[in-house]
Amino acid sequence: MFTNRLSRRDLIRSAAMSSIAAPLFVPGSVLGKDGDSAASERVTLGHIGVGNRGRGVLSGFLRNNKSQCVAAADAYSNHRQAFETRTKGKAYADFRDLLARDDIDAVVIATPDHWHVPMAVAAARAGKDAYVEKPLGISIEQDLICRKVFRENNRMFQYGTQQRSMGACHKGCELVRQGLIGELKRIEVVAPNGNGGGEINPTEPPEILDYDMWLGPARKVPYTVGRCRPPGTYWNYEASIGYLAGWGAHPLDIMVWGCDADLLGPVTVEGTGQITPDALFDTVHNWDMDVNFGGKVAMKFTPGRDSTKFIGTDGWVRVWRGGCDAEPKSLLEKQIPDDKLILARSHRHDGNFVDSVLSREDPVSNIEHAVRSDVISHLCDIAVRLDRKVTWDPKKETIVGDPEAAKMMHRDMRAPWTLDG
Repeated sequence: MFTNRLSRRDLIRSAAMSSIAAPLFVPGSVLGKDGDSAASERVTLGHIGVGNRGRGVLSGFLRNNKSQCVAAADAYSNHRQAFETRTKGKAYADFRDLLARDDIDAVVIATPDHWHVPMAVAAARAGKDAYVEKPLGISIEQDLICRKVFRENNRMFQYGTQQRSMGACHKGCELVRQGLIGELKRIEVVAPNGNGGGEINPTEPPEILDYDMWLGPARKVPYTVGRCRPPGTYWNYEASIGYLAGWGAHPLDIMVWGCDADLLGPVTVEGTGQITPDALFDTVHNWDMDVNFGGKVAMKFTPGRDSTKFIGTDGWVRVWRGGCDAEPKSLLEKQIPDDKLILARSHRHDGNFVDSVLSREDPVSNIEHAVRSDVISHLCDIAVRLDRKVTWDPKKETIVGDPEAAKMMHRDMRAPWTLDG
């Protein structure tokens, strides 16, 4: 009897496979030796953005014996060459060539901020799951579209908020979720600051850079030395909203993980911040934001070392990267049985995503939570730029009572780029 046996990749890929050429050399690990999964049972990954942050993310996935990093895309030719040398995979100048490959299960997006959502949406529509570095979109509208597309296409999404895969962060948020600090009254969120300045004199882009592809949907502006490398990639408003989201994503994500305060009712956001005019680094910094969730929980958001503090009627818990503190101290000794845990546990963020692709169950940092935390960053940005209070309706998912503020939920994209299907 003839049996047509489908592999795991056949089952999860939405697009039909055409043909796959066999490699000329097959290492033992491809056949499942040395503790590795056989190639047909491993998740094949394409990496979009393999410079700076992307190199570090790539290293994590290369250590995972359930995944194969087979392709990359990057606007810098030297980044592409380095990837090919390191992995023996294929690198492309245009990410759409990578997405066209039907042998790729998922993508890892570690580009500048303005590309995160456009690339993620394109990947989901191409039948790929996606691991997306934070922050999410450069507008609230982008966030909402991204969530809609991933859910409609039944794609897995992992947000690059790695603190969810750190034991101390899980411990602290679990204590809050278990109600062990009593009724939540106040949250204090702290994230590293941005800055003003930066060289604005235009010059010719280097030969190794496809500058038009780097800009993509961002407004066409002259190249400057600092625009396409950190901190310019994080602190320029053409491509981001600065560290309100770029670093704020981490402690705000922990806030969402530890409670549902942002869903209690109308969210009001007001405060101050500095924007340096006529500078390359022109995103909000030195912010001091007051947020109120449904008239029940207050939040303070200020610059400083990354942390999230939950303050309740019976105590407090403070969480930061690699640490957790509490009052009373006895909370830290509390042992919660695995079968009583409210929050999912993850020990490696990249591994958790690979497992999600295989199991078809949401990873620890899902798209819903990514949108919720990123929206708070955008509301802060809009409130500072308009110099007034803005109000968000979490049920209608829109800014209410202020048409000008509501318009700022949208950011134009440069043609021909679009989020339309």
